[in-house]
Amino acid sequence: MAMASEALRPAEAGREWLPEAQRIVVKVGSSSLTTIRGGISEKALAALVDTLAERANAGTEIVLVSSGAIAAGLAPLGLARRPRDLATQQAAASVGQGLLMARYTQAFGAHGVTVSQVLLTAEDLVRRTQYANAHRALERLLNLGVVPVVNENDTVATHEIRFGDNDRLAALVAHLVHADALVLLSDVDSVYTGPPSEGGVRIEHVRGPEDLAGMRIGTAGKAGVGTGGMATKVEAAGIAAGSGIPALVTSTAAARRALAGEDVGTWFSVNGRRKPVRLLWLAHLAATRGTLVLDDGAVRAVRDRHRSLLPAGITEVRGEFEAGDPVELADAAGTVIARGLVNFSAEELPAMLGRSTRELGAELGREYERVVVHVDDLVLV
Repeated sequence: MAMASEALRPAEAGREWLPEAQRIVVKVGSSSLTTIRGGISEKALAALVDTLAERANAGTEIVLVSSGAIAAGLAPLGLARRPRDLATQQAAASVGQGLLMARYTQAFGAHGVTVSQVLLTAEDLVRRTQYANAHRALERLLNLGVVPVVNENDTVATHEIRFGDNDRLAALVAHLVHADALVLLSDVDSVYTGPPSEGGVRIEHVRGPEDLAGMRIGTAGKAGVGTGGMATKVEAAGIAAGSGIPALVTSTAAARRALAGEDVGTWFSVNGRRKPVRLLWLAHLAATRGTLVLDDGAVRAVRDRHRSLLPAGITEVRGEFEAGDPVELADAAGTVIARGLVNFSAEELPAMLGRSTRELGAELGREYERVVVHVDDLVLV
C-alpha cells in the first residue's frame, strides 16, 4: 500500500500537487450530506463516495472525517432542528451514527472498498496511551486498504473535552496519521474576502495568517444542520498549514476537481513545521481548567529558555483541576505565556509552591520529584 510522502512533497507545493499525494485526510460537513430536514442525502453521499473510492482504488490512502451523525438522527427522533442541549445531541448522535455508517458501508462497498468506523474524543489525541492506540489502529487500517470513517464520539463527549467541530478534529487527525494533505469540504466553494453578495472575491492562495488579516470570514450553509462555518475551516486549515500539512478548502461538489489538482477552492500552503498533536490541541482547542502564576525566574525559564516548570517557580494556584488537565501559565501581571498539561492536582500543588523537587521528594516521596509541567507538554502562546 501507499505510504505517506511528506518527504517527497515540495516545500512550496500547490494544489496541482494533490494528485501525487499518497495519504489524504478529507473532511465533509453535515450540510453537504444531509437534507434541510436532517435526513441523509443519498445522492450527495453517493457522489462523494464515488470520488473518494476512485482515488482509493488508485492506491491513495484516504481517511474520511465525516460529520452528519447528529443531523442523521434528527428525523428518526422526531426533532425539527439540531438540539442545543448536550444530552439530546448525544441521543441524536447515537441514533444517527449507525445510519450514517450503514450508508457509507453500502456506498463504498459498491466500489469494492471496505470502510471502518473510528470514533474519537479529544482525550484520545492528547493522552499518550490513547494517542498511541489511535495511531496504531489507523495505521493498520490504512495498511489493510480500509478507508477509516472518523467522527467525534458525540455520544460520550462532554462540553469540556469536545473538539467543538469536525474541522479542527480533521486537522488533528491529519497529524495523527502523518497525512500529505488535508481537504476540507462543505457547501461553499472557497474562502472569500467577504460575503460574495457584497462584492467579496475568492482567495486562491493563503501563504500565512497575514494573508487573511482584516477579512470577514463568516458562516454559510444550511442553517441548523452543522456546527462549523467558514471561520472554523479557515482555522483548521491554518492549524494544519502552520504545522507542516497543506490544506485545501472547497465545496463537496468540487471534490473530484480538487483531488485532480484543478484550480478550485482556497489552498493553504505550509508555513510551519510539524508539531505533536497534543501541543496543537493545547495551543488551539484545549479548555484550560486553571492557572499557575509564575515568578519572574520561572517566566524566563519557560518562555525564553523553553524549560519545564518546577514547583519552586510557582507563586499561586487558581482553579480546580486534576493531574493531566490543561492549565494556563501566567506571569505576575496575569499575562498568559503558555499552556501545559499539569502533573499534579489543584489540591496537591499549594503545599509544593516555592520548594525544590529534591526537598519535596525527601518529605513526600519520589513521585513528588517530578516537574509540574514538562517541557514536552507545554506550548507557548
